[in-house]
Amino acid sequence: MLKAIDTDLWVAEQPLKYFGLEVGTRMTVIRLTSGKLMVISPIEMDDATINELNQLGEVIYIVAPNLYHHLFVADFKLCYPHAKLWAVSGLERKRPDLQIDYIISDRSIHQINGVEYLLVQGFNTLDTSGCSPLNECVFFHIKSRTLIVTDTVFHFDDQCSPSTRFIAKLLGGYNQLRPSILEKFATQDKVKVKCSIQQLLAWDFERVIMAHGSIIEQNGKSQFKAGYEWFLETSL
Repeated sequence: MLKAIDTDLWVAEQPLKYFGLEVGTRMTVIRLTSGKLMVISPIEMDDATINELNQLGEVIYIVAPNLYHHLFVADFKLCYPHAKLWAVSGLERKRPDLQIDYIISDRSIHQINGVEYLLVQGFNTLDTSGCSPLNECVFFHIKSRTLIVTDTVFHFDDQCSPSTRFIAKLLGGYNQLRPSILEKFATQDKVKVKCSIQQLLAWDFERVIMAHGSIIEQNGKSQFKAGYEWFLETSL
């Protein structure tokens, strides 16, 4: 079910396991200044959530924000066949079955109807086949001062499962807004990451919504900056 976060901003959540850990996942819904809806990182939908979404407005944009959050995109697109599908560069090769309308492929900040977006470049992630690009697009909802990310940072606290809490503590990221320490070592081009993060930090955000973990409601910008301190100290 959809949960109101702020004016014109909602989320919906569902369970999700990653390497056996319950990390959950979160979809974000924005009502744009046009009155239409943008849905970021769709989750598996049910009739109740579809009905709620339809009451909010017309879905015109569906966003696959990185190369990993695409599992439910095809089914979501079936629910909203007239919506335009946005995806980051590389997903067209990973998921050739998807009819992508717009590729998000550069690092400049753009704006559409009260939402700014930026591609974070240079960040890698670890998967079962080794290091691979994350290619994540992040969003700034200006009206509510909310940064919306997917896997760029996580925030696991006492609301997560005991096993996930244990791993978060083991990796030094418990109850903190942090990128994965594993991704820190996987990432090779820290200069590109630094440039992207510096652009992101130019946004005046207070809240941070991420796909995995608890939402940060206050002091999100300072916590995000602290989480990326090791990248920001990289020499250009």
